[in-house]
This record gives sequence, structure tokens and C-alpha cells, in this order.
Amino acid sequence: MFLAIPFPNFDPVIFDFGQVGSFPIAIRWYGLLWLVGSLLAWFHVVSRFKDKSLGIQKKQIDDFLFWAVLSSVLGGRIGYAIFYAPENFSFFKIWTGGLSFHGGFIGVVLAIIVYSRIQKIPIWTLGDAIACAAPLGLFCVRIANFINGELYGRVTNLPWGVVFPNSGGVPRHPSQLYEAMFEGLILFLILHVLSKNSNFQNKGGFLTGVFISGYAIFRVGAEFFREPDAHLGFIIPGVTMGQILSLPLLLVGIYLIFRPKRAV
Repeated sequence: MFLAIPFPNFDPVIFDFGQVGSFPIAIRWYGLLWLVGSLLAWFHVVSRFKDKSLGIQKKQIDDFLFWAVLSSVLGGRIGYAIFYAPENFSFFKIWTGGLSFHGGFIGVVLAIIVYSRIQKIPIWTLGDAIACAAPLGLFCVRIANFINGELYGRVTNLPWGVVFPNSGGVPRHPSQLYEAMFEGLILFLILHVLSKNSNFQNKGGFLTGVFISGYAIFRVGAEFFREPDAHLGFIIPGVTMGQILSLPLLLVGIYLIFRPKRAV
């Protein structure tokens, strides 16, 4: 007999203000935690550039916040449409869900490149700072996934299995919390410790490489506990779309870690 923890009675919607036409107006846990994660990451980046010698001013970080938010949403939606695209996917119906980390990642990378060139600031200095802060956002988003009862894990008989709504009535791995722990807190702590080492600070792209490869490793591992997307299943036997998309990230991350030292 399975042991199980009942799913907490979370309502994904905090405040519901009705609809304007076909658009629901509401404050949802996902949107709120996504905003909290963005702000935490922004505060972390700002604190990193208190040292004026790094060549980036607070106003430039403030301005980039808009770029980061916009590029992550656009990239996440486009990535979801390309990599996961369920039937009847609508780009503008954000409240129905559908954000791809890998698409959002590509969007933010492009934003960093373009913004750095416009502002004439070192790309890797900004990129490494964003990489060190990104796990804070990932942590908040995974907690939001748990509250929504989405992206849950595979069936388990472990004592911390959770019976999620609409998941077949059987206990499952709380894989969202696994990802929050590893992709969020643990990866953040690893990057925080490494960022204090001057050798790594002065090797442009090293911290970005650690973030990319660390995320890829943790994501591939988490996918072994996470239920594959219902409309996709396994792309090849035992392998999910999330794992396939993470492998190129792992290779890029390893390259950035071990490439010859360059100036920031």
C-alpha cells in the first residue's frame, strides 16, 4: 500500500477580478512568484555591482531588468511553441501556462548580447552576474509549479509521495520541489561560493558555464523523477524532451568552464 501526502489545498489564483472580454484578470501564484524571483535576481545583480570598478552602473542594471523580463517571457513562449507546442496553443494566452526554460534562456542570452553592445559594457561581466542570480528565479518558479499542481513526478511508493489533483489519484514524486532544491538553492550556493574566488571572477564566462552545465545536469536528473509531458511522452525510449534540450546546454557549459582564460 502506498504512503502518501495529500496535496495542500492551494488555489492557483490569489485574487480574481473577473474578465475583460476573453481575458481573465487575476493575480496568480505563478505570476507573483515569477515576479518575486525576478526581483530577487535583480537585487542580487545590483549587489554584485556595488564595486564601481566592474564597469557597470546601477542604472544599467535597472534598465536591463526590463530587457531580461521581456526576453525571458518572449523566449519562453516561443520556445514552448517550438519544443512542446500542444494543439491549439495560443501565444497570448499566458494564463493557460506554457513557458520553456530553454526558450527563455536563449531569449535572455540574446538580450545580454544586444544590451551589452548598446551600452558598451563587458558581455561576460553582465552574463556571469545574471548566471549567478538566475537560480533564485528558478527556485521561485518551481515552487509556483508545485502550488499549481503541475509538472508533477512519476508514481512512487516513497513516504513523501504527494497525491496531486488530476494525477490519477496515486502518490507521485514532488519533482517540482526536487528542482527547486537543486536547480534553485543548491546551484545558487555553488555559484555564490565560486563567485567569491578572484580566479573565477576574472575568467569571463566561467560562472556562466557553471550555471549552464549545473542546470543541465540537475534538469536531466530531475527528469528521471518527473512525469513526461502528456502530449509528448518519451521522445525516445526513456528520454524526455527536457533531457534532450539540456544536453546542448551541458556541452556549452563544459566548453565555457574549460576554455582558455580570457579577460572579462
